[in-house]
Amino acid sequence: MTDVSRLRKRPLEADAAASGRAANEIDIAACATISYSSEDPAHPVEHLLDGHSGSGATRWMSARPDTIEHVVVEFDQPQTISRLVYEVEEAMRERTQEVRVEVSEDGGRTYRQILVQEYNFSSRGATYQREEQRFDLHRVTHLRLTIVPNKNNSGTATLTALRLFA
Repeated sequence: MTDVSRLRKRPLEADAAASGRAANEIDIAACATISYSSEDPAHPVEHLLDGHSGSGATRWMSARPDTIEHVVVEFDQPQTISRLVYEVEEAMRERTQEVRVEVSEDGGRTYRQILVQEYNFSSRGATYQREEQRFDLHRVTHLRLTIVPNKNNSGTATLTALRLFA
């Protein structure tokens, strides 16, 4: 769990639970700023790091339906990332959400895509997905998640949890 009271965050527009952490888990709140394009006040970006996970957990949600959104982790110092874990959930409607993950090693000037994943949600079927990927990334200054909420239907971008490991 990450201590979300230490989280530094800011809307992208401004720019145009620590004791429960697993071994090698990066304390994002302590070493990075989270930038975001939108957040629903009832589902702020802090929920990504509050240590709650699984179906029904707290989550970040965009305030703008049917809009591609971005969440960027801006590290204070370059990081080595060996593993990425995130969760997505949608229990209300059928839709396909795409999550793209990109990294920058030059202070956010350029990004390299490392993952694209689609999630098909159905209220009568799959409503929750957990993604865990291993990487060998060095000197990462920024990690950007781009969330396309509605590839085949209407929807709102959402992520339940985000964890990074050195």
